[in-house]
Amino acid sequence: MCDLWKHTLTHSVPLGAIPRQIDYALSRLPTNPEQVKLYNSGSFFDRAAIPVADYSAIARRLSGIAHVVVESHPRLIGESALRFRDLLGASLEVAMGLETVHPDVLPRLNKNLSLGDFAKAASYLRHHGIAVRAFVLLNPPFLPEDEGLEWAVKSAEFAFGSGAAVVCLIPTRVGNGALDRLREAGEFAPPRLPMIERAIEALLERRQSRIFADTWDLEQFSTCAACYDQRRLRLQEMNQRQSVPSRIHCRNCGVP
Repeated sequence: MCDLWKHTLTHSVPLGAIPRQIDYALSRLPTNPEQVKLYNSGSFFDRAAIPVADYSAIARRLSGIAHVVVESHPRLIGESALRFRDLLGASLEVAMGLETVHPDVLPRLNKNLSLGDFAKAASYLRHHGIAVRAFVLLNPPFLPEDEGLEWAVKSAEFAFGSGAAVVCLIPTRVGNGALDRLREAGEFAPPRLPMIERAIEALLERRQSRIFADTWDLEQFSTCAACYDQRRLRLQEMNQRQSVPSRIHCRNCGVP
């Protein structure tokens, strides 16, 4: 639902492959970064995805970086997270997909996750000095379009209440086949760009913690070319400044 499926493998990577990928990426950065995200289209603490034997090599390559973010399914959180934390010379943050707190929708996403699983994982991480980041879907399938904003806000509030320091709003995307079929069946509608704006506005106004809107391939959510660039820049400003600027009033589409 967030495009990472495009790069997922059906087999385990060989020992040493992930450190080589990190070498490749770091060698192409213009300057040494203060923060690095290691998103692997899966779960970092899935031993079939990232070999535990590679943890030391990965940590050595991140020497001098102040903050490292990895992603994981909440049910895979445990001793592996502590082992990797201890190898790093940096603070660690784990991003986990909460998706939605809607009681009927979450079970239908085949996430194999309950709200209790998320809260338990977040508590474990925070207890051990590891920061938590949560992914929340805006307009997941099986949810009426007019309820998308409401449930995104409720889901983010649950994440913050569980100890998340950051919530990333992910506009749910078509393109992987399954969601396209659900859209044709009337069980899914991608959010429109103004809804993405309203969702981050609503959460920033609550000032609970940091909130970001995912702007990857943002144009697909726009229905008005006349105001798209302005809305994109406005979202970027909200991400960067964590404040709500004046709304855009477009004469072409009439959407404030």
